[in-house]
This record gives sequence, structure tokens and C-alpha cells, in this order.
Amino acid sequence: MEDGFSSYSSLYDTSSLLQFCNDDSASAASSMEVTDRLASLEQRVQMQEDEIQLLKSALADVVRRLNASEEQQAMLTRKGPTKARPMMAALPLRPTVNNGTVLPKKGSGTLPSPSGSRRDAPAPATKSTVKRTSSSEHVGPQGRKESAGDARGNRTRAGSTGSNSSGKKASESKLKEPVFNAEEGYVKMYLKGRPITMYMPKDLVDTYSLEAKAELPPKKLKLDWVYGYRGRDCRSNLYLLPTGETVYFIASVVVLYNVDEQLQRHYTGHTDDIKCLAVHPDKITIATGQVAGTSSDGKQLAPHVRIWDSVSLNTLHVLGTGFFDRALVCLAFAKSNGGSSLCVVDDSNDHVLSVWDWQREERLAEVKCSNESVFAADFHPTDANIIVTCGKSHLYFWTLERGTLVKKQGLFEKQEKPKFVLCVTFSENGDAITGDSSGNILVWGKGTNRISHAIQGAHEGSIFALCMLRNGTLVSGGKDRRLVSWDGNYQQIQAIEVPELYGPVRTVAEGRGESVLIGTTRNYVLQGSLDGEFIPITQTHTDELWGLAIHPLKHHFLTCGHDKHVCLWDSVSHQPIWTKTMEDAVQSSGFHPSGAVVAIGTQTGRWLVLDTETKDLVTVHTDGNEQLSVMRFSPDGNFLAIGSHDNYIYIYAVAENGKKYSRVGKCSGHSSFITHLDWSVDSQYLVSNSGDYEILYWIPSVCKQVVSVETTRDIPWATYTCTLGFHVFGLWPDGSDGTDINAVCRSHEGRLLVTGDDFGKVHLFAFPCSQFRAPSHIYGGHSSHVTNVTFLFDDSHLVSTGGKDMSIMQWRVV
Repeated sequence: MEDGFSSYSSLYDTSSLLQFCNDDSASAASSMEVTDRLASLEQRVQMQEDEIQLLKSALADVVRRLNASEEQQAMLTRKGPTKARPMMAALPLRPTVNNGTVLPKKGSGTLPSPSGSRRDAPAPATKSTVKRTSSSEHVGPQGRKESAGDARGNRTRAGSTGSNSSGKKASESKLKEPVFNAEEGYVKMYLKGRPITMYMPKDLVDTYSLEAKAELPPKKLKLDWVYGYRGRDCRSNLYLLPTGETVYFIASVVVLYNVDEQLQRHYTGHTDDIKCLAVHPDKITIATGQVAGTSSDGKQLAPHVRIWDSVSLNTLHVLGTGFFDRALVCLAFAKSNGGSSLCVVDDSNDHVLSVWDWQREERLAEVKCSNESVFAADFHPTDANIIVTCGKSHLYFWTLERGTLVKKQGLFEKQEKPKFVLCVTFSENGDAITGDSSGNILVWGKGTNRISHAIQGAHEGSIFALCMLRNGTLVSGGKDRRLVSWDGNYQQIQAIEVPELYGPVRTVAEGRGESVLIGTTRNYVLQGSLDGEFIPITQTHTDELWGLAIHPLKHHFLTCGHDKHVCLWDSVSHQPIWTKTMEDAVQSSGFHPSGAVVAIGTQTGRWLVLDTETKDLVTVHTDGNEQLSVMRFSPDGNFLAIGSHDNYIYIYAVAENGKKYSRVGKCSGHSSFITHLDWSVDSQYLVSNSGDYEILYWIPSVCKQVVSVETTRDIPWATYTCTLGFHVFGLWPDGSDGTDINAVCRSHEGRLLVTGDDFGKVHLFAFPCSQFRAPSHIYGGHSSHVTNVTFLFDDSHLVSTGGKDMSIMQWRVV
């Protein structure tokens, strides 16, 4: 659904520039120059977007006026009054830019000042001693889909005062209620001021009332399993608890996974991306920190730390709401004072380091840590007043003295100073040990800021993780995928290489007995020993995830994403059955009704059919050169419909149980990209939705559009995945801009309807959902737009996929 501006966001990819801005080799002066250039380019893009907005609103106005005049004409020719309201009165004139129209996935349309200074968020009163320089970008209510190439780590969703609410209110002031026309038998609803007419089955016309109240669904959902781990951009987020559970996070869920018993429990207290995790010395209490977020009604959700009990999963304390900025990047409990102190580093420009008495929820001290990235912070094992932080071009030893944090810089002296100090741990005697981007392990004498020992070239490239085992062995892991163990004199004991498939080592934790746990940058958690085999205990995709398809006869489902990976999963064992890598980024998928083959649609117009058992390629075709959003086989298995971003639906005849394909033609009539498709039960008709909220009907065998309402209104549909239609219009929330709902699915037995939205929520409705503002059960867990939802073939479970959070969640229907 982020198509509106993807072409413009790709025009200038700010993430690469930000990376350059953070480069050490650029001097302060040149980085200022780059910032100014970046600001002026952002402004130009913003102005171009506003021009497009103006053109779009003018075009929408023309379309609306045409519709209105046609309706008036129709009303004049019809004798006698009808129950439909005249529309002309409600038509807004469009003399100005924007005029309250909220475009999908955009902020409130405020232009940045030419100087590019967007730092306009007032610092809350609580931040008395540390004045921050926080940048507050204007993010619209759909702020979760970063348009301008914004890396999720850099996103600044906190502090945009009022931009969300103003965007929503502008649309709310002109909200139009749905209209029921009893004579014609249709309901007309409005999305972004645009009328959408939905005809109801004939037998409902006499009894239907728009005022009737819809019921809540008869069932609920319970989070059953979470597939995936966030290793791509997070550190020190993998631990083994004494209960035998491995604890880690993905999206806004902390997973406690007992591998032996194949059981998962979930802590779901967070509302957005979790970025860091710390385990208390008691091994029961856990702290997790999250980013700033935006709720579905456009309210800002502050970044904060949650401290919770891993046995009961109850939240004990919430720290720092209103104090932290943007996100939390590091957390650590003190080890020597009974764990009563907690140190936290946030992601503000100054990366403020703060120390808390977490039981009293009191802040003991705070200080600007560094204006560069901070990667790790930890207390000294025997002195709770000493904290070590490290990051881009720095290593600091902090001492807490009477409420003040005093800094000593690590002196590299003869040792070449690394660009990044990436990780820190401590030896039994209290020495600090660091790993850096030059591949060196440095030992810092206890109580000093000087190097007492150096292991040069311990790894080729960056060392991402250091772990001190109970027996005094040091384990290091890095970008070279090697896992090296060192004895007490820092002599190498042995080295093993993690297979390339799993990617570089991101974090290392001590497992049971001799085993270790490894988190990788490709989002795998591996379990194994220092002298051998590693088995993945969880895995997921490594880029945005959109494609989801359900096997028609087994408890299997298939996912595919922009990482070019296609994966078939067993929902009972929670393990992948097979994975296959494609040549292109993958967008969509659909199983043949026999389950023998599955069709895969890419972002380049190419589509493939794979054998479900062997994952062998059956056939490959190309239609157009744009992304294929929907792959849908007809219920009788004789046709395949492919919805493309080039506004066409391509129809293929299918033979030999999904092994043979011949093109029938293409359905042409939509004026925007295809978003959803459904087949009729008898496979004779097709209904489609598009990006400009059109509902069109087709006879696919001849690629002809059906315009007769009398023909289409009573067609029974095999599936309901279209977001627009009489049976589902109640799922749209107030003030929606028409892109909030990404996916819809009706259960096979026909009593439930589930949706995935832009705010990370899964909604469960009763079906049919044909009353305005129908009530629903709402479930969190995803921290990004939910891109797809679907019931397993027997309706026992539901599967949802998160876009940028890359997680797959399996829910039990109860």
C-alpha cells in the first residue's frame, strides 16, 4: 500500500546519505554541508510531492464532479423521490493545495524551512539537566511505512507535535456517513471523500438497515507461535534463562522459547519495535526498551523501558515515558548491588546515558553520552558505580559520583584507534574487554582507561559479539562468521566457521552445559557447541514480507518477501519444510486448489510456478514489468488470475493439475494498480479492487468486464480477500484514507473475517461485516504494517505477516 510515493522516495535515498554523514572520514564541516544539501533535497522532494498532491486532488475533484452530475442526471430521469441523499451539496470546492485531503502515507504537508532545521520539538520539562537536540520529522498517521528510503533504525516518530492529529482532523471534519438506497439496493460509503457504491444481494434489500448494530465475532485469537528473531540491527538480545527458555525479541513481542519442549510464551506489553533487552542477575526479571510509535488514532506513543517478570509475564515497572527520545538502544542491570540499578542509553542526537533505581522508578543520574552511535553499555561486575559505553569512535569509562556521571576516555595510545568499538564484556578479575571494527580484541586493566593486552587481528573485519563463559573461556564472533574461543591468557583455543547461509554472528550467549546460542545478522538463532554443528532454532525473512499463501489440504503455509526467499512452513512443527531463493524480490503467492503447485509473483512482472513437494520450477512467465500484487487460482483449478501494478489482470488457462499454462488474455478497465482479487464459487466470475478504490467484475474466460448489477450482486464468492465490497465494508475505521487496511480474509466456515492494518494490528470481525463501524477484537504483536492475514485450511489457526518487522505470527482461533 505504500505505492503512492515509492517512486518519489526512490528518487533520493536518504539512508545512504545518512550513512555518509555518519562516516568518520568526513570532517564536521563537510557533514554540515551534506546535512544542508540533504535538507534542501528533502525540501525539493517535498515540494514535488505537494505538486503531485495538488494534481491528484484536482483530478479527484473532476472525477467526483462527473460522478455527481451523472447521479443528478439519473435522479432527474427517475420519477419520484429516492432515499439517496443528493451529493452535490456535500461536494467540496478545491481552490487550495491540500484542502484537508490526507494523502496516503504522508505527513501533514508542512514544508521544512529552507535551512532544513526540523528540530522543533520542545524538550519536556523532565529533561532538566540534559538539553537534547532532538529532530522531530513530521510523520503522518501512517508513519509506520517509511517512504523516503528511511531506514527503520533512523526513524524519528517521536515528538512530531500535532502533525498526526492535524492530518486526521482535516479529514474528519468532512467525514461523510454511508448512505443506504433501498430502491436500488446499494450502500454508498466514502473513502477520502470518494464515493464507493456497493450493491447488496437482492434478498437482503428489504430487511437491511444501516442503523442495525453488528455483533462481536463468536471467536477470539490467541498468539500461538512467533517465527523469527531480530538480529539484523540489534545486539545483545539473546539469553538462556534457568527455566530452559531462550529469550529474544522480534517486532513488539518478547519470545520465551523452550526448545526441548517446543513451547513458546510471549510477553506482549510493548506497543512498537523492541530494540534492546537485559536480564537481571536474578535471571527472572527482564527489562526491554522500545521505540517511539504512533497509535491508530495518530497519537504519539513515547519510547520507554518495561521491566517485567519472566515467570508470570506481569509488567512490574514502566520507566522513562516522556524522558527518552526516539528509541532505546542499550540496557544493562548492575551485577554487584543486587541488580537495583539499570543503565539506559536512548537514540536521541546526544544518546543520553541515564542510571535508574528501577524499583523506585527514580532517575539517579543522566549525561550526554555521545553524538555518535552507541552500541553497548554495561556495569562493571564488581562496582555498580562504574559503567562502560562504546560505539562509533569512542570507549568511555563512567563513574557515578554523588548523582553525577564522570567520564574517562579509553586511551588507545600506540594501538590504532578503531572506527567502531562494537561490544564490551568483563573478565573474572574485572578487566574490560572490547571488540572493534578492526578485528582486534583489547583488554583494559581493571580501574584504568589503558590497554593492558591486545589480540591483533582476532577476526577478519568487525567483532560484533563477546561472551565470557562460566568456565572463564572468552568467545568472540564477528562479520567473518567465525566463532573463536580464547583461554584465560587470551590464547586461541579453537575457531569454527558458521555456514554462510546463516550470515555473520551478531550476538553470542551461553547455553546449557557446553552449548552456546548464536544470533546472526540474517535473523537466525542457532544452537550448538564450540566444536561443531549448529542447528537453527528459529529463522525468518531478512527484508519486507508481503506474500502469504495457505496450503488447501495441509497445515502448511508459504511466505515470500523482498529478500527473494520463498519459504514453506509446517504450522504444527513450526519449522520450515523448504526454502528457495529467487532471482527477483517476491511480492505474492497462491496455491493451486490441489496443493500440488504454488504460483509466485515477483516485483518485476516475472512469475513462477513451483512444485510444492520438490520446490522444483514448473514454469516461468513474464507479464508486464511491474510488481504482481495478487496470484489467485480459480476454485476449479482451471484458471490463474494475476493482478499487476500495471492496472491489468492477466488470465491463464491451467491444465494438468497446475503443470501447464496458456495465456487467455488480460482484463483491462482499472485506472489504478490491482490490489485484491476473488473468484466466484463456480469459477465463472472474478471481482477486483484497485488502488483508487474501484470494484470491478469480470468474466475471466473471455476477459470481459461485467457491468450489469443484476448479474453481479448475487454472485457467491469462494473467498473474501477484497477490502471493498458490501459484505466487508464495516471493517473500515472512521476517517480512513483507504490504504489503512492491507489484507482481509474470511474464514472457510464463513463466520469470521480478519484484517491486517497499517498500525500493526490484527482485527477479528464477525462475517458478514456489512454494518458501518463494526466492532472487532484487536490484537497487537506486529510493529510494522500487517501486510497479509489468512486462515489455515481448517480454520484452526490464523497466520499474519509483518512488513518491515519481517515477523510471521501464528494465532490460535479459540
